[in-house]
Amino acid sequence: MTGSSSNDGLHPSTRPEETVAAKGIAAELRRAPLLSALSDQQLERLLQRAALLHLGRGQMLFHQDEPAQRFYFVRSGQMRLFRLSSDGDEKVIELVQASQTFAEALLFMGTGRYPVCAAALKATELVSIDGPDFVAMLRESPETCFALLGDLSRRLHAMIAEIDSLALLSAQGRVARWLLRNSAPERPTLKLEVTKTVLASRLSIQPETWSRVTRRLIDKGVIAVAGEWIEIRDRDALHDYANEL
Repeated sequence: MTGSSSNDGLHPSTRPEETVAAKGIAAELRRAPLLSALSDQQLERLLQRAALLHLGRGQMLFHQDEPAQRFYFVRSGQMRLFRLSSDGDEKVIELVQASQTFAEALLFMGTGRYPVCAAALKATELVSIDGPDFVAMLRESPETCFALLGDLSRRLHAMIAEIDSLALLSAQGRVARWLLRNSAPERPTLKLEVTKTVLASRLSIQPETWSRVTRRLIDKGVIAVAGEWIEIRDRDALHDYANEL
């Protein structure tokens, strides 16, 4: 997808003079599981047909049901994938971080349209990749096909785990599980990279529910909060809450 600079916030800007190949980002692209199995020749072919996109905070990349011909690699920044209901309510489907790809599954859906909306949560740089040409490369490379299957399988298992979480866990259990998943015993402090509203939507709870749950965990000494930072103080207790139905 190419576009021109716009002040209406709807279209990402491209910089044709900055070719992807000239930026020397082949090594960065290989960090994505989907692209890691590409040969040097395939990667060069991909770069020749790719473009850099620059989005400002809140800027839309594409809308739900728009025609789809390209998928994307996040070079820096963060993207929000979401769906809109008929009455305009928003449900965050996924938060995409740097070095991840998104919108590639649609290449095999047969609809030719994006099933979600995509917008930047912060200033973001993307590599826009030619979808049909990538499919052509898949037909020529079993190794790349298996890499794609592995990547999609990992995402499928993650989504199944999320469905179980949403169906079975209480709001407190979802928040606790999210905190555990985004921290580690050796790294007990984490920074919230998104707004409370976006994160609550991702967990299928209301923003006020997030506030109520975190306040309860603070009062029990399980976590401490200072601005955008959350410190896990009692990981064992948090594990107990993470299994709360």
